[in-house]
Amino acid sequence: MTVTIYGIKNCDTMKKAMLWLTDYNVTFEFHDYRKQGLEREKLAEWVDRLGWETLLNKQGMTFRKLEPDMQKDLTVEKAMDLMLQQPAMIRRPVLEHEGEITVGFKPGEYMAIFA
Repeated sequence: MTVTIYGIKNCDTMKKAMLWLTDYNVTFEFHDYRKQGLEREKLAEWVDRLGWETLLNKQGMTFRKLEPDMQKDLTVEKAMDLMLQQPAMIRRPVLEHEGEITVGFKPGEYMAIFA
């Protein structure tokens, strides 16, 4: 089973998710999209399957620091451009496992996935 967890290394939620995976002996690959980047095709796949509203973290400081005109009238393309320019705007973690995609970390969800 291939498991890839996407996010930013210094994020507390990422640390919790990776610790959970390690504690439950789930082998995973970590992709730091701040350092390694994120291909538009990968983001487009996530957006197609989950919707940009699920992926764009409007509560985060990176989004809230944007100029008001950048925050309003979001479209798929505008949201994707923002997330690609500043990956910290993508909700974390994004977990890919056996063709499924999970956003965020909830121990119960991870338990259901890997039980």
